[in-house]
Amino acid sequence: MSDKPTLRTVAAAAGVSIATVSYVLSGHPRSQAISETTARRVRDTANQLGYRRNDAARAIRTGKSDLVLLSLSVLADPWAQAVAAEVSAAVTPLGKTALIVADGDWRTVLSNRTPDVIFIDHVADDPELVADLERFAERGVQIVAFSEVLEPRGFDVIRSGAEPRCHLAVEHLLERHTRVGALTSRTEGFPRFDAYLNTMTAAGLPIGPVATFEPHPEGAYRAARALLTQPDRPSALYCTTDFAAIAAIRVAHRLHLDVPGDLAVIGVGNTPEGEHYDPSLSTVGPVGFNEALGGIIVDRLSTREGAPGEVFDFPWQLIVRESSSPAS
Repeated sequence: MSDKPTLRTVAAAAGVSIATVSYVLSGHPRSQAISETTARRVRDTANQLGYRRNDAARAIRTGKSDLVLLSLSVLADPWAQAVAAEVSAAVTPLGKTALIVADGDWRTVLSNRTPDVIFIDHVADDPELVADLERFAERGVQIVAFSEVLEPRGFDVIRSGAEPRCHLAVEHLLERHTRVGALTSRTEGFPRFDAYLNTMTAAGLPIGPVATFEPHPEGAYRAARALLTQPDRPSALYCTTDFAAIAAIRVAHRLHLDVPGDLAVIGVGNTPEGEHYDPSLSTVGPVGFNEALGGIIVDRLSTREGAPGEVFDFPWQLIVRESSSPAS
């Protein structure tokens, strides 16, 4: 006989039923009715005994892969890294593995495997893409898509209300500055940059200087350096991502500019890295988004099958920290 521990072995050692062990270790909806003390005892016992589920057999029996895929467009973005860390921490205790799909290539991945849940950080308002989302949802893939415009059609949609709030960042800088520049990944058809243009125009102030960057931190660093070494550098800088704002602060420090004394900086996104940077980064963004996303994905692992999809709205707000507000 094999000495390999089974559900029965774990149940006997933990002093609970086999069903309780099964519910806890699979993340079954009924596990929510089990006390955290009991659930922890089951998990600890399973770890001590070296219990491992037969995932291959389970996948054949249930159709579950135990994979949570994260389709992240810019892996170097601190926001994407924070999302990956939070989701991984949320699903690992349920026996799931979080895998990252780089460069938003989620259609290719879904054509070859069926994860339990996939989070897609950007879906364009393209009829062909939406049709693909609906098709994969009909196949049983639990999809959580980030989009300001899509409607749920068998998949869930997360909205942030980002564009209407980005003007708050520019207005905040205009409280103390009239020469406000911008560091942006693009200028055409980009609501985050449009917020800068519209707010400056409404205030009757000149646009610029403006620098565009390649969508990664070092590209932002190079663009910020080019902008801040100009003779007419701004006294305040609006950046369309937090990682660009952090890059601008790095450049400012390299140029011996005080932040915020010589240069006030604000970003977009409210990433954990920005909050803990020195100086802490002012930003506009949702509060508690990563934790909430982890909770949504955990819920979709067990309770969403057959649902029409929902909209989860995370309105953004202005968060003023040290990088734009001189100490009083």
